[in-house]
Amino acid sequence: MPVITCIEDLRTLARKRVPRMFYEYVDGGSWTEGTYRANERDFQSILLRQRVAVDISQRNTRTRMLGQEVAMPVAIAPTGLTGMQHADGEILAARAAKRFGIPFTLSTVSICSLEDVAEGTDGHPFWFQLYVLRDRAFIERLIDRARGVGCSALVLTLDLQISGQRHKDLRNGLSVPPKLTLRNLVNMASKPRWGLGMLGTSRRTFRNIVGHVQGVENMSSLAEWTAQQYDPTLNWEDVAWIRRRWPGKLILKGIQDVEDARMAAASGADALIVSNHGGRQLDGAPSSIRALPAIVEAVGHRIEVHMDGGIRSGQDVMKAIALGAKGTYIGRSMLYGLAALGEQGVSKALEIIHKELDLTMAFCGCTDVAQVDQGVLLPGTYPLPAPATPWPAASRAGSRAHPQDHLETTS
Repeated sequence: MPVITCIEDLRTLARKRVPRMFYEYVDGGSWTEGTYRANERDFQSILLRQRVAVDISQRNTRTRMLGQEVAMPVAIAPTGLTGMQHADGEILAARAAKRFGIPFTLSTVSICSLEDVAEGTDGHPFWFQLYVLRDRAFIERLIDRARGVGCSALVLTLDLQISGQRHKDLRNGLSVPPKLTLRNLVNMASKPRWGLGMLGTSRRTFRNIVGHVQGVENMSSLAEWTAQQYDPTLNWEDVAWIRRRWPGKLILKGIQDVEDARMAAASGADALIVSNHGGRQLDGAPSSIRALPAIVEAVGHRIEVHMDGGIRSGQDVMKAIALGAKGTYIGRSMLYGLAALGEQGVSKALEIIHKELDLTMAFCGCTDVAQVDQGVLLPGTYPLPAPATPWPAASRAGSRAHPQDHLETTS
């Protein structure tokens, strides 16, 4: 096994082991990928204050997210096509999260189903991410299935009414079903470890959907059904509908604007996620870490504020917590580990982030993650809250959209 020291090592190994179309689906953003790159770059511009002569012999990274005790303030983000990075990927990632003591979030467009993950983790509670499509009866059944397997939180994605243009996916022919061009077939043949894994599982389609919608029994019928489901009409009434139907914890994902954050806080949701969908939607939007402080200042006293986007280390986690986040999410960092080494790789990614968080706390003179605040950051190097400019209420009322993109990767 190669020596793995950081998330970048896992990314490098993942690139060697996964077919190009699936690797670049993860490792890419929309248009120029400027926002995708900014998610990482803006973390690097924030500097830490090193402290000395502090008793750091006893340190604690444990905290709570949505009232749930976690080993560190990190959850695994919902990512579509996880099971195409490694056979049975969602089950393996959920097992690693369970063992480590953090939440796992399953995507609507996962390869493994809700029932698969519940069975694969012996009924351990996990979170479920939801898209709202035109077929409301299907959505109602999906919510009921999530309740039936014991999901403890529902993550409602709000920032995918339409899909951002992702040039790598277009060039690679990533679609439903994927375009099996000669180039793609040759590339897949060069990844024998991946191919053998896929041959050894029956889970190779979107199992939350196929078989659960009348007439959708394979990838071709799934593509036709999905194309008809696109419905750019999501609005806050739909959030209220979900809130009424889902009795558990509700998290709203995709908040970047202070006024949207205020509406999220008023919706009855339990938490929001400051997120730009991993830079895969609006290219030119601010990074998540840059958007975070103003949202925390505006609504952090009313609703639990989480964030995702660009987290590649425990230092990134600490910086997000210092700027007010109560929890963070990793998508790509987890996927790199999964693609590189399967379940062992996910565990390795979590161990790396945890160790980096623990050591960074120590160097900054913190012994408990609850002590982390802006005092650990070097003044002048971190983004300050910008004054909010509320939009007129009338300009917000007419917007309805249902998130529909069948391929979600975040963080």
